[in-house]
Amino acid sequence: MSDIEKRKADHIQVSLEEDVANSHNYWDDLHLIHDSLPEVDLDEIDTTTVLFGRKLSAPLMVTAITGGYNDATKVNLNLAEACASLGIALGIGSQRAAIERGDRASYEVIRDVGVPLVVANLGAPQLIPQAHKEAFGTEQAREAMEMVGADVLAVHLNYLQEVAQPEGDTRARGCLDAIRSLAREVPCIAKETGAGISRETALRLKGAGVIGFDISGTSGTSFSKVELHRSRRMGNARCVAIGETFAEWGIPAPISVRLAQVGLPIIASGGIVDGLKAAKSIATGAQCAGLARAVLKDAMISAEAAEERLRTIIEELKVGMFLTGSSTVQQLASKKVVFTGPAREWGLEMEVI
Repeated sequence: MSDIEKRKADHIQVSLEEDVANSHNYWDDLHLIHDSLPEVDLDEIDTTTVLFGRKLSAPLMVTAITGGYNDATKVNLNLAEACASLGIALGIGSQRAAIERGDRASYEVIRDVGVPLVVANLGAPQLIPQAHKEAFGTEQAREAMEMVGADVLAVHLNYLQEVAQPEGDTRARGCLDAIRSLAREVPCIAKETGAGISRETALRLKGAGVIGFDISGTSGTSFSKVELHRSRRMGNARCVAIGETFAEWGIPAPISVRLAQVGLPIIASGGIVDGLKAAKSIATGAQCAGLARAVLKDAMISAEAAEERLRTIIEELKVGMFLTGSSTVQQLASKKVVFTGPAREWGLEMEVI
């Protein structure tokens, strides 16, 4: 097994075996207003929406989970079949392994399954030269998209993870210009990986030409914690210390949704583990809710298990719409959200509530 394959496998193993979630899920601080007289039948509620020009049966995306090692083939196929059956979006894990080593099988498996919106994935650190590594460019981006039949390319911003990782790529100078160059050639969204996107960063990325964001704020998986556990197993004390110190670093997901309101579509991920939190994210200002850890265990089992878990989340979303008197996703987006607790403190400080 190559170093990249082992790292990919480690990430999944650690996520399944260790507590890698942020200590607080900020979506729990948000509350929708109950409508005692909804004046809509539950079976009439329409969850369909359009994201990046593709029609979805619900505003839901399974965001990047894995790829690049043997077991990932099964996981990605199960997810693709579940998403295709339900008519929701799917983002693939980082395709660096396929570009650098030709390990395409675990990615190509999703290509012709019929997912209505597929998002390819390359890392922002790979867009600029790193130590002993050449930068990816338009050629590699197009290869990544073709590999999975993608509609959009996600450029993931994972510098928190990189600095906590023994093998991390920590050069960042020139990254924005690289994204700008890439966005001229292929449709790109910017995707964080657990630390959120600020307003200033959202504006810079919009100016660089991205067409949307996956804000992926704190509330869900902390990749600083993931790397902490990996580093402990590897005996790397320095990275263990960094992982512990920055375990809760980042912008809460609901706050990042508000901060990133700069006129582009937003995918709200980070702590979305059920349909109620998905409903809250839409009312907060996102166009789509993104989740990964919530369906990982099921995806390891079968496509049917993953589909059943996702179907439950969609039904919970419908119940949230029903209890707020929202017959469409557009109506849900207009509903009031009450911020309490730590999320309210953040929101007041950042002047977004």
